[in-house]
Amino acid sequence: MEAINIKDKLSQFNKQWHPHRIATVDDNQIYLAKVCGDFVWHKHDDEDELFQVVKGTLYMKFRDKTVKVEAGEIIVVPKGVEHCPTTKDNEEVHLLLFEKASTKHTGETISERTVSEYIDI
Repeated sequence: MEAINIKDKLSQFNKQWHPHRIATVDDNQIYLAKVCGDFVWHKHDDEDELFQVVKGTLYMKFRDKTVKVEAGEIIVVPKGVEHCPTTKDNEEVHLLLFEKASTKHTGETISERTVSEYIDI
């Protein structure tokens, strides 16, 4: 067992919208991601997702509203809720993500941003 330095782990990659696994807790995966711009509208029918903003401001779009999530804040997207993470003004946002191992990156939606295999760092 070793402490995981989030800042150090974030320095190990630059690819955006591609989560990197930093830990496993029971059947949950912990990822770091760098994001900029719009993602894709998607949902996860059987899994909730937790997003913690480490750096920057994330805008979580839902069909009926947009929630601003700033550094140090979290948002939980309940299973079955369609959502689209986004950033503004070309700001790169750093995220810590918590989700079940069974969670598909973009749910049943397939796009050029969909990741099927995660890198461990």
